[in-house]
Amino acid sequence: MARSLPLHSDAPAPHPAASPALSGTVLVFDPAMCCPTGLCGPGVDPALLTIARDLRWLESQGVTVERHGLAQSPEVFVKHAKVAGLMQAFGDRGLPATLVNGEVLTYGTYPTRDELVAALGTDGVTRCDKGV
Repeated sequence: MARSLPLHSDAPAPHPAASPALSGTVLVFDPAMCCPTGLCGPGVDPALLTIARDLRWLESQGVTVERHGLAQSPEVFVKHAKVAGLMQAFGDRGLPATLVNGEVLTYGTYPTRDELVAALGTDGVTRCDKGV
């Protein structure tokens, strides 16, 4: 005799874990790339796919996200003192740089979603990851 799986359960659905409230602004300063996101051409860097996905997700959570490319808008890099300082100190190795609520979260590498969420879920960024 064949048994069928129940279509529903009388057990209550598991309560999703409470996530920290996300608010604030994330600024991403990309190195010079062929297009604003780097998601073009035959060989797309997986890190660019991941950060693009994570930034879209943050926007869907209500976070303000701005992304600037060195090739497309170099004047923004010059006008932003912290980014200009990173570039002066490290050159191209200072990019990409990610700022959360005005504070440097990472430079030389893109942050993970967990790092972004942790920084946005607190009142400020408490550390700076050096990916150089």
